[in-house]
Amino acid sequence: MPTSRRNLLLALSAGVLLAGCAPGSGLEPVPPYDPAQYRLGTDDEVRVITYGQDQLTGDFRIDSAGRIDLPLLGDIRAAGLTTPELADQIRAGLRQKGILRDADVAVQVTAYRLVSIIGEVAHPGQYAYQPGMTLLSAVAAAGGFTYRSWQKSAYVVRQEGGHVVTGSLLPQDFVKPGDVIKIYERHF
Repeated sequence: MPTSRRNLLLALSAGVLLAGCAPGSGLEPVPPYDPAQYRLGTDDEVRVITYGQDQLTGDFRIDSAGRIDLPLLGDIRAAGLTTPELADQIRAGLRQKGILRDADVAVQVTAYRLVSIIGEVAHPGQYAYQPGMTLLSAVAAAGGFTYRSWQKSAYVVRQEGGHVVTGSLLPQDFVKPGDVIKIYERHF
């Protein structure tokens, strides 16, 4: 067998063997996340605006029980809701308690939960989630990949529907607030 052909076969064989040994190769992808369907969670900060009612407008942090404490209304469940759903719940509470019959309420997220990035990045740590953040932009926030990093996928621990899910993320996949991401070290 000619030397060049033998070298090609050896290189292909080595590539096939190494492909099966890629970091995280045995992990299933986590369910895709759609940033447009953002649901509030513990440690998010929201601004509740009740138009024409300054005393009912303010900034609130969602506590560990998933609730916010609003003036005149008390504790209201916020975790798991979208911002329009929370606004509807506040509007209904104001109407039900006889405070305002036709309140105009809006809710905005002012600070999102953090994303944790560990492993082979320049500055591992916790970083503020930004809407539309991908794995690649999360790594950029952490100072970029190290020279030893595996850049094709990462390991993620994520909350999904009240339980913890683990799996892999690709560079273009969306990160979810609260994700813990590990960037692998490459083997070669």
